[in-house]
Amino acid sequence: MIATIKGATLPDQWVIRGNHHDGWVMGASDPLSGNVAMMSEMKAIGGLLKQGWRPQRTIVYASWDGEEPALLGSTEWAEQHADELKRKAIIYINSDSNGRGYLGAGGSHDFQHLVNQVMADVTDPETGVSVAARSRAAIRVGAFSGEKTDPRELKAAEGGGDLPLEALGSGSDYSAYLQHLGLPALDLGYGGEDQSGGVYHSLYDSFHHFTTFDDPGLKYGATLSKTAGRMVLRLADADTPPMRFGDFAEAVSTYLEEVTKLADERRERDRKREALAKDDAFRLASDPLKPVGAPAPETETPHIELAALSDAVDHLKKSATTFDSAYADKGSRLDAARRAKLNAMLRDIDQLLVDERGLPGRPWFKNLVYAPGRLTGYGAKTLPGVREAIEDRRFDDANVYAARTAKVVNNYADRLDQAHSVVEGH
Repeated sequence: MIATIKGATLPDQWVIRGNHHDGWVMGASDPLSGNVAMMSEMKAIGGLLKQGWRPQRTIVYASWDGEEPALLGSTEWAEQHADELKRKAIIYINSDSNGRGYLGAGGSHDFQHLVNQVMADVTDPETGVSVAARSRAAIRVGAFSGEKTDPRELKAAEGGGDLPLEALGSGSDYSAYLQHLGLPALDLGYGGEDQSGGVYHSLYDSFHHFTTFDDPGLKYGATLSKTAGRMVLRLADADTPPMRFGDFAEAVSTYLEEVTKLADERRERDRKREALAKDDAFRLASDPLKPVGAPAPETETPHIELAALSDAVDHLKKSATTFDSAYADKGSRLDAARRAKLNAMLRDIDQLLVDERGLPGRPWFKNLVYAPGRLTGYGAKTLPGVREAIEDRRFDDANVYAARTAKVVNNYADRLDQAHSVVEGH
C-alpha cells in the first residue's frame, strides 16, 4: 500500500517512510505495533494537510506485504522503481516491531545528528525526561554495572554528545534501499522493556499479549509516531536535508580501525598456531583417550594493502570537517540558485558508496560500507568486502575490495569538496 503527499515546491525529492503489515501468525508485536504507529503518524500529518499545510518535498508512505517470507514487498517495489528512486529519493525511514523501553536507531551516519536532535525533543512517556536523556542514563548505568558497552556510546553518554547510530545489516525492509540502491536509510523502534521475545512469530503474539505485556496503553506506539513523524517533517521541509558528514567520516574511520585490527590479530594467531604445531603442542595437550587433531596448516595472513583505503578515509575526514564547518557558518545565507545546486549534489551522495559489481558471491549487495554478514543473518558487516575477505582468508579479494572501497570513499569525499565550493561561492 503506497500513499503519496506531493511536495509543494520540490515534488521530485522524496522522503519515504515504511513499515510492513504481514505477520507469521497474529503479528500484534511483529509488525503491527510499528505499522499502527506509522498509521497514527500519517493521521497526524493528514490533520496538518486539512489545515492547509503542504510539505516542500514529496512524502511517500509504504505499508509493505511479504516482509516475513523474504522482504518481498519492499524489495520488489525498490527494484521495479529503482531508476526513479535513485533520481528522487533522499532517504528511506523504516520501522518494524515496537515496544516499551529505549529508542533503538540504526542507519546512515550522515543522518546521525538528526536522530539525536529528535531524541532530545521527544519525551519518554514513563519517565518524563527526553528519549535522549533516558538512553544516556541507561548506557552509563549499564557500564557501571559491568555490561559490555560500546566505548563510543559511553563516551557520548558521559559527555552529552550525540549517541552513535548502529550500522544496519538486514532483517527488515530497509535492505533493498540501503544495500542495493545505495539510498540513505534509518531504522527506528522502541524496546528493551517489553516481553515480546518469548512469543515472537507465534500464535501468542496477540493483541492481548501486546497490550498487557509489551506496551500497555500503547504509550510507546505514540512515542514512535512522534519520533518518526518529526524526522519525516523535518526532512520534508528542510531547505537542505539535515546531514552532518563528520559523523559518517568518524564511523568509517572506526570501521577501518576494526578491519586493520582484525588483520593484525589474525596474523598473530596464525603465527601462534604455527609455533604450537612446530612444538607438537596440540598432540601433547590432547587427551590420549579422546584425541583431537591439530588445526589444519594455513598460510599466514599477509599484510593487506590498506594504504589507499587509509588515505581515502583521511580525505573523507578532512572533506567532511571542511564542509560541515562551512555549512554551519554560511548555509543559512545561501541564495536560491546555490541552494538548489547544493541540494542536487547532496541528494544522491550516499549512492556513491555503491559498486555495481557488488560483493563477492552476492552481487545484489552493492554498498561497500554497510551490508549484512554473509554468515551472520541480520548482523551488519561494515566495510564488508574487505572485512569478510580477511575473515574467510580470501586475501586476494581483500586487496581488491580495499581498492574498490577506497575508490567509493574518495568519490564521496570529492562530492563533499564540490559541495563545499558551492557553499563558499567558488
